[in-house]
Amino acid sequence: MPATRDFDIVVVGELNGDLLLRGDVTPVFGQVEKLIDDATLTLGSSSGIFACGAASLGLRVAFIGKVGDDVFGRFLKSELNAKGIDTTGLVMDPAIKTGLTVIFSHGTTKGGSSGAGSGAGDDRALLTYPGSIAALRFAEVDQALLARARHLHMGSYFMLTELRPDVPAFFDLAHRLGLTVSIDTNYDPTEQWDGGLAEALKRADVFLPNETELCAVARLADPAAALESMAGSVPTVAVKLGARGGLAQRGEERAQAAPLPVKVIDTTGAGDTFDGGFLYGYLAGWPLGRALRLACVCGSLSTRTTGGTTGQPSLAEALTYLNE
Repeated sequence: MPATRDFDIVVVGELNGDLLLRGDVTPVFGQVEKLIDDATLTLGSSSGIFACGAASLGLRVAFIGKVGDDVFGRFLKSELNAKGIDTTGLVMDPAIKTGLTVIFSHGTTKGGSSGAGSGAGDDRALLTYPGSIAALRFAEVDQALLARARHLHMGSYFMLTELRPDVPAFFDLAHRLGLTVSIDTNYDPTEQWDGGLAEALKRADVFLPNETELCAVARLADPAAALESMAGSVPTVAVKLGARGGLAQRGEERAQAAPLPVKVIDTTGAGDTFDGGFLYGYLAGWPLGRALRLACVCGSLSTRTTGGTTGQPSLAEALTYLNE
């Protein structure tokens, strides 16, 4: 193992662009052309937004993933680099196309109070072209880069279909190299909540679901019972409760934190930004309650602007709210 770790976190996961369309976005077929209020191309994906949020807090971040060698892939790499994120582990494959999500968001920006991963604010519809999202294979993971980090974070477990069979071995390797491991599964499109996840969670140090995902993975309807169950198999669990903030448990210790009362513009990526805040506190050795409070601060502040990354706070800004 290296004497010095170059990175606090190496992120392994999916990477795609988000094209956000706002206004009267309901399409009308029959070649009807409609004008909308705004269009924004931004970095998307749970893993990519998480990486940017962690970097905004001053953590040293490297990204391992796969995109096409195309205009969208080059855009995403540039966006990560602009945040100071190392992309030497990003595979650019000319044989595939970069994934893209088109988000149709109805045009009010009035919103309400935000939480981490809140459902408040505009209603949205999403169309996703998977492309490169599921294409990363274990053989393409830069193990030398992994060995230079303190912590491994995996996002969108259920989307990583090529990597998923090797995740237990991947997490075992990370532990042998001295890393701690976190996972945010995100939603399972098949709604089976399996795909080898139980074996992956046995090897995780931190589990970062939202309330719906927690109950689905635990196969329990009651969130409190689901948290208790998952905390029996994963050392630390931090749950996003949307407009109600967050809840965390480590062993028998449990903590709860409220969101900030901010004006919601766009909730895209709020949960991923929550993850970044929580892992900052986790890696700093903070008490569970303080780490959870930072997570809720970061998730709330991220909803202030359109897109998943533009509203993410710096550490100085987040601490201002944390210490109030």
